[in-house]
Amino acid sequence: MMAAGRFEEAIPLYRHLVQAIPGNPGLLLNLGLAEHMAGREREAIPSLEAVLRLQPKSMPALIGLGAAMLAMNQPQQALGPLQKAVITEPDNRDARGLLAEALSRLKRFDQAAEQYRKLTELSSDDPRGWYGLGTSYESIATSAFDRLQKSDPNSPYVAALIADTRVQRHQYSSAFFFYREALKQLPDLRGTHAALADVYRRTGHPDWAATEDAKERSLPAVDCNAHTAECQFVGGHDLKAATGGGAKSPETLFWQAKAANELALQAFFSLGNLPASVELHQLRAEIARNHNQHLEAVKEWRAALELAPGNPGLKQELAVSLFMAQEFQGAVAEATALLKANHGSPELNFVAGDSLLRLEQPDKAVPYLKAALAADPKLLAADASLGLALSRLGQNAVAIPHLEKTLDLDDDGDLHYQLARAYQAAGDGEKARVTMARYQEILKKNQEQKETIAREAQIGPPQ
Repeated sequence: MMAAGRFEEAIPLYRHLVQAIPGNPGLLLNLGLAEHMAGREREAIPSLEAVLRLQPKSMPALIGLGAAMLAMNQPQQALGPLQKAVITEPDNRDARGLLAEALSRLKRFDQAAEQYRKLTELSSDDPRGWYGLGTSYESIATSAFDRLQKSDPNSPYVAALIADTRVQRHQYSSAFFFYREALKQLPDLRGTHAALADVYRRTGHPDWAATEDAKERSLPAVDCNAHTAECQFVGGHDLKAATGGGAKSPETLFWQAKAANELALQAFFSLGNLPASVELHQLRAEIARNHNQHLEAVKEWRAALELAPGNPGLKQELAVSLFMAQEFQGAVAEATALLKANHGSPELNFVAGDSLLRLEQPDKAVPYLKAALAADPKLLAADASLGLALSRLGQNAVAIPHLEKTLDLDDDGDLHYQLARAYQAAGDGEKARVTMARYQEILKKNQEQKETIAREAQIGPPQ
């Protein structure tokens, strides 16, 4: 039955055998593995712990226990058995991959990257290793950027990193603006003139690009004593620049983010050279999503599911991408199917509820949106959607608190407009007047910002 994948049917037989022959580690192991493979992680954990009390170095028990704990979303508890498994068998790819996953879930990305690097050394054709390595470095870069932005949101280093992301999204006018902002304060920031030259070439200005390339070449050599992280990055030592210890100044965080992004690109390039895999389609889907190409992301999630049918994580990502692509019927179908097994998921309930609202079915949307808030009271997007649904059902008094709570999310004025209408319907004319005035202010501000950005982002000649 185990060999045929009939794990549920194997469980009662193993339990009978364990009762008949107590303390037999082999039978306890088989019971624990059957429970784990059947998705009964809560029952598998004590069975596998019992094996380890009898045989502390049992690799199947150590790996199975770590996997079960990860499935229960207990990465901290999973570390012990998985670390012991890796020490016992350093070349065991399953153990090392699970340990890397646990470290990643705990946001210990430097350590996760180290384990994924070793995994790729053990097996260069394993897509899981390259994908995990790339995403770990992406997380290191994101963490460095977040720390940099938090310390000084107006830093020229922040502007330069934002410009890099704009280039990746083919938003060249915006990238030009941010590179220029960075160079105003740091005219010798290495790589920025070259990046600006690349923007010029992509937008049909090779003569201006040549000027910026000349500026890049004229920069003085790096003083490695004063600028260690920059020196490491320029010298091609990305790993040292990305993971080096010590105090993290704004300059160091900048080069850490640059180096980690470069290492992520290298890992994803290696992944792209492998045959089609779940991880490759997952990477392509995430890239498409980041570029707002949501229908392309849907295509990639479906391709991944052809290789891993029934994978709930991939199905949830498909539901999200369908929602973002405004394919609301499909999003509802995927989300509601997943909710049968995971009815408490705030994300899935929100996708289902908000999709139904956009399909003009507010009465059907309300239960899902209430369930999303019951699971995660801080999910303000669900509050906003619930407020809109209730107002459309004429339940304005109940809708108002939800809409009031979410006004900070209102970047286009729509929530203020709906709240003003709800106040008016509830008979509070003064609040309706004030809120409608705020709505008009938001519209005016947005229009002014668009005009300013359009004016400042005009790609002009070198300065």
